[in-house]
Amino acid sequence: MANIQLLLHGFQTALTFQNLGAALLGAILGLIVGAMPGIGSLAGVALLLPLTYKFNPTTAIIMLGALYYSNMYGGSFSAILLNIPGDSPAVMTALDGYPMATKRKRPGQALMTANMASFIGGTIGICILTLMGPALADIGLKFGPSEMTAILLIAMTSISWLVGENPTKGLVITMFGILLASMGMDTLSGSPRYDFGSMYLLGGIPFTPFIIGTVGFSQVISLVMERDTDASRKEASHGMKLSYRGSVLSRHEFRRLLPPAIRSGFLGTFVGVLPGAGATTGSFMGYAMQKKFKSEEPLGTGAVEGIASCEAANNAAAAGAFAPLLALGIPGSGTGAVLLGGLMMWGLNPGPLLFTNEPDFTWGLIASLFLSNVLTLIVALGVIPFLLKILSVPVKYMIPCITCICVVGAYSSSYSMYGVFIMFISGVVSYFLIKNGYPTAPMMLSFVLAPLLESNMRKAFIISGGSLNIFFTRPITCVLMIIFLFMICTPIVKSVLKKKKTGKQEEK
Repeated sequence: MANIQLLLHGFQTALTFQNLGAALLGAILGLIVGAMPGIGSLAGVALLLPLTYKFNPTTAIIMLGALYYSNMYGGSFSAILLNIPGDSPAVMTALDGYPMATKRKRPGQALMTANMASFIGGTIGICILTLMGPALADIGLKFGPSEMTAILLIAMTSISWLVGENPTKGLVITMFGILLASMGMDTLSGSPRYDFGSMYLLGGIPFTPFIIGTVGFSQVISLVMERDTDASRKEASHGMKLSYRGSVLSRHEFRRLLPPAIRSGFLGTFVGVLPGAGATTGSFMGYAMQKKFKSEEPLGTGAVEGIASCEAANNAAAAGAFAPLLALGIPGSGTGAVLLGGLMMWGLNPGPLLFTNEPDFTWGLIASLFLSNVLTLIVALGVIPFLLKILSVPVKYMIPCITCICVVGAYSSSYSMYGVFIMFISGVVSYFLIKNGYPTAPMMLSFVLAPLLESNMRKAFIISGGSLNIFFTRPITCVLMIIFLFMICTPIVKSVLKKKKTGKQEEK
C-alpha cells in the first residue's frame, strides 16, 4: 500500500509539463532508433546522453528511460516488414512477424499484435517493479554463476523446440552457432581462440552484423535469386489491407495473444532482473517457452502466439532491468550500464537507500515508465498505416533499399568495414543453409546463449574448484538442475515407451 502512495506521488512528478514532454520525446526517439537496424538501445541512449546534461536529473532519466523502453517497440517494425530486426531482442519477432506480414497477407495485424503484446508485457513488468522492486533485486543477487548456468542449460535445451521436423539438422546448426560464438578472445584467460591469425577475429564475430546478415541480407539474396520476384511480390501485396481498419485485431486474435503475452510478461520480468541476462535473452526464452504450449498455427509460420510471446518478454525484461539498477546499482545490460553512468553523473548513488533518499526521483522514474508505455503504444498505433506502405513498394526498389539498410546497420554497430564483411558472409551462408533445409533460429539462439553459458559455467567451476557438487548443493541450482534433467530425460522416456507400445501392437 505504501508503494502505491509513493507511485501516486511519482505521477505528480512525472506529469509535469517538462517531464511529460521528455517522456514523449524519448518515446518517439526510441521508436525511431529501435526501427533502425544496427543502432539499438545501447547506442541510442549513449548518443543522447550528452543532450540531457542541461536537464535536471529526474527529467533526464525519464527521457532516457522512455527511449530505452520504447526501443523494444520499435525493433519489431523492421523485423515484421523487412525481416531485419531493428534490435537484438526483435530477432525472434522476425520468425513469425515477417511470414505473417507477407505469406499470410496480414501486416497490419502483425504490427498490432507486436504493439499490444509489448504493452501487456511492459505493463506486467512495470507493475511487478512497482510492487516488488527492492525485493526483486535481492532475488537477483541470489543468482550466482551456478544458478545462471542451470538457467542457461534449460534455455539451451529449449533449442530442441526450434529445430523443426529434422532434429539432426537442428542439432548440427545449433553446434555451428556455438562454434561461431566461441571465436575470439577467451573471456576469462584472455587467450585467443579460432582467430586464424586475423586481428579482427580476436574480438569474435559481432552480434549485430551477424544477425542482420543471417536474417536480413539472406532475404535480399533470396529476392534476387527468385525469377518471378515482381510477380510474387504483387501477388503477395494484392489483397493486403493497407489501412488502420484492416489492422485491428479481432476478438479471437486478441484472445490468442493474451495468454502468451501474460506468461512471457512474468518470465521476461524475472529474466530482466537477473544480472547479464537482458531483454534479448528474455525474448529468446519467451519464444522457447511458447513452443511448449499449444498454438493455433505452427510457430515460425506467422503465428500470433509467436509474435506475442517474444514481444511481451523483451518489454517486461526492459522494465525488470530497472529493479537491480535502482535498488542495487547493478546494471543488467550494456544499456543499463550507460543509465548507471548517467545516474552517477547527476550525483545520484543507486542502491537500497535511493528509494528512501531520493523518492521523487525514483518513483517519478517508475511512474514515467507507465506513461512511456501508454505514449509509445499511441504513437506506435498511429504510424501503422504509414509503415504498411512499405509493403507496396516494388521489389526492384526494395532490394537496393534493404541492402543499404543492412550495410549501414552493420557498419554503425562496429564503425568498420569488418562489420559489413561479417554481414555479407553470414547472409550468403544463411541463404544456402535455408535453401538446404537448415533452420537458422537454433543457430541464432545458441550464438546468443553460448557465451553466457560458458562464462557462468567456468566461473562456477572456479568457485567449486572443479567440483560438480556446486550444481546440487545450492538449493536454487539443485531445483533448476532437476528441471534440466527432466527436460532431457522426457523425450528419451517417451521414445522408449513409444517403441514398446509399437512392439506390443506388432506382436498382436
